[in-house]
Amino acid sequence: MTEIKKTLHVEDEKTPFTQFEKYWSKYRKQTIYALAVIVLLVGGFFGYKYFVQGPNEKKATEAMFRAEEYFRMDSARLALQGDNINAGFLKIMSKYGGTKAANLAGFYAGCSYMKLGDYNNAIKYLKDFSTSASQVQARTFGLLGDAYSELNKKEDAVTAYKKAGTISEKDDLISPEYLFRAGYLYESMGKNKEAIEMYQLIKEKYPNSQRGFDIDRYLARLGAFQ
Repeated sequence: MTEIKKTLHVEDEKTPFTQFEKYWSKYRKQTIYALAVIVLLVGGFFGYKYFVQGPNEKKATEAMFRAEEYFRMDSARLALQGDNINAGFLKIMSKYGGTKAANLAGFYAGCSYMKLGDYNNAIKYLKDFSTSASQVQARTFGLLGDAYSELNKKEDAVTAYKKAGTISEKDDLISPEYLFRAGYLYESMGKNKEAIEMYQLIKEKYPNSQRGFDIDRYLARLGAFQ
């Protein structure tokens, strides 16, 4: 009986290795290009983080020191513009954009413009500032409310005050103060119902705060106890 042997050709074998060879021969250029792009992106990210962002963050933080000193001294113009040697908040923002220090400089710039009575510029910089620190963010919204109020933009001011009064509910100093300002503005706009809502929030949530002690007087004035 003749033994029949079947010849197995390599190209007919479907092993993972041969399949990879076929893929590689067909898509080699595309694969190499894709891998190169990934390497460049990853390398670029870490390169930027450690060789650009890191040093910039340090330089920006160092530059902030003198500007903050001027701010604490109530020298708002010097805090903003700097002196002949030291940079001010405005230059720090433009030179070190993207750093945490530059972001904080935006907050200080807004505060400085508030001190100078330049409410439009105060709004410009405060609107661009954001932080995960709830008390600082509440203070930012509160300052925005003050700036809008000074410009007689009452609707914008009320919106900002309400944000300031609700972002940090556990704070019994900042929150009731800005809720009160929102209510008081509503009164001046003839919106007594909305004013009562703000005052009622203070009465319910912050009865032991400074505003909470005499909030009944404002509620009574608006007929809330009838």
